[in-house]
Amino acid sequence: MFSLLFIRLFSIELSWFPTNGYGTFSHLVMPAVALGWYSAAGIMRLTRSSMSEVLDTEYIKFARIKGVPERTIVFRHALRNALLPMITFTALQFGILMGGAVSVEFIFSWPGIGRLILDSISNLDYTVVQAAVTVGALIFTLLNLAVDVLYAYVDPRIRYA
Repeated sequence: MFSLLFIRLFSIELSWFPTNGYGTFSHLVMPAVALGWYSAAGIMRLTRSSMSEVLDTEYIKFARIKGVPERTIVFRHALRNALLPMITFTALQFGILMGGAVSVEFIFSWPGIGRLILDSISNLDYTVVQAAVTVGALIFTLLNLAVDVLYAYVDPRIRYA
């Protein structure tokens, strides 16, 4: 939905970006914004709520009383503890982005796995569809594994035996 709105506004009305194709940075802007628009709002809301919850804890108040600079408190102490819900949410949003990429690839004439799947379905080439879906599932599974490893790196209290 936003893809068509972006084409209408930024390509046709304002002539800032090309309507379709790929190759330069200007071809990438509208598809990236159209794809990330939905996820960015959720990530920002979750970041804000996690940070406000962590900044209200006792150890943050104690660090402020000790005179630790606010920048150090926010980035070293608070953000590190608020990252866990954001990492989880971002990994889950990746699956939604993979599904949304199909429509964005189609509207902006980008080659990709989503476009490959659509073309293969219309050509009744089911082996390519199965292979592309398997690759997508493998990527999603490896991303979830990377998130679990990242948990242990971000939060030292988490250790896997």
